[in-house]
Amino acid sequence: MDVKKRAKIITDWINNYCDSASYKPEALVVGISGGIDSSVVSTLCANTGRKTFVLTMPIKQIKSQHDLSLTHAKWLKQKYTNVEHHLLEMDKIFTSFSQVLNNFDNEHGYANSRARLRMATLYQVAAANKGIVVGTGNKVEDFGVGFYTKYGDGGVDISPIADCSKTQVWELGRFLGVSDEIINTPPTDGLWDDGRNDVQQLGMSYQDLEKAMEDKNDPNYKKYLEIREKNLHKMKPIPVCKFNET
Repeated sequence: MDVKKRAKIITDWINNYCDSASYKPEALVVGISGGIDSSVVSTLCANTGRKTFVLTMPIKQIKSQHDLSLTHAKWLKQKYTNVEHHLLEMDKIFTSFSQVLNNFDNEHGYANSRARLRMATLYQVAAANKGIVVGTGNKVEDFGVGFYTKYGDGGVDISPIADCSKTQVWELGRFLGVSDEIINTPPTDGLWDDGRNDVQQLGMSYQDLEKAMEDKNDPNYKKYLEIREKNLHKMKPIPVCKFNET
């Protein structure tokens, strides 16, 4: 599909959702990290013409990641009059959280807690502005390998690029005018002190993951399935104990 058409379809879809929703949202709220996914989604939201809040929420953030987020926010505000940016420093919140839970220390748990604290922040801003939280996950992450935090960045109201591959997200970024530095920077979830990127965590590039998702004969298909299996619990409905009362 032509990238211009894809961008229009997503923009129209966001507008149609807001117009048809029973609660009539008045704003779109997006967390921006300086990565390609959130940069593309925030730009598409701005393209709708609706009030768009973009939040930078650093928690012990690597400086280069944080700088890209601020650069993107500045670009958005210069290009769109409907965009409002807020820098919300969350180090103190996370520090207090960690101190309260110091008897339950776990590095992976704390990494996911960063995403969940940001999710709670996004929903507070949305509530204060009659808005909805817009997700930034793509197809590979959300439906391929489940590379997101349950009830963290996975906790959203709508997910406009969840049917786009990472390659298509990069294409959208170039079309929308997102910074080349953001497009070319190795993707990272920004949840770790050491700045590890997505490839280091997944063990596969997004290009290889996409090929494996589309072709069962791909040499990496088995490896893709192994990654997916670990995260299937995120992609399935919550297990419910049901009663068959007669």
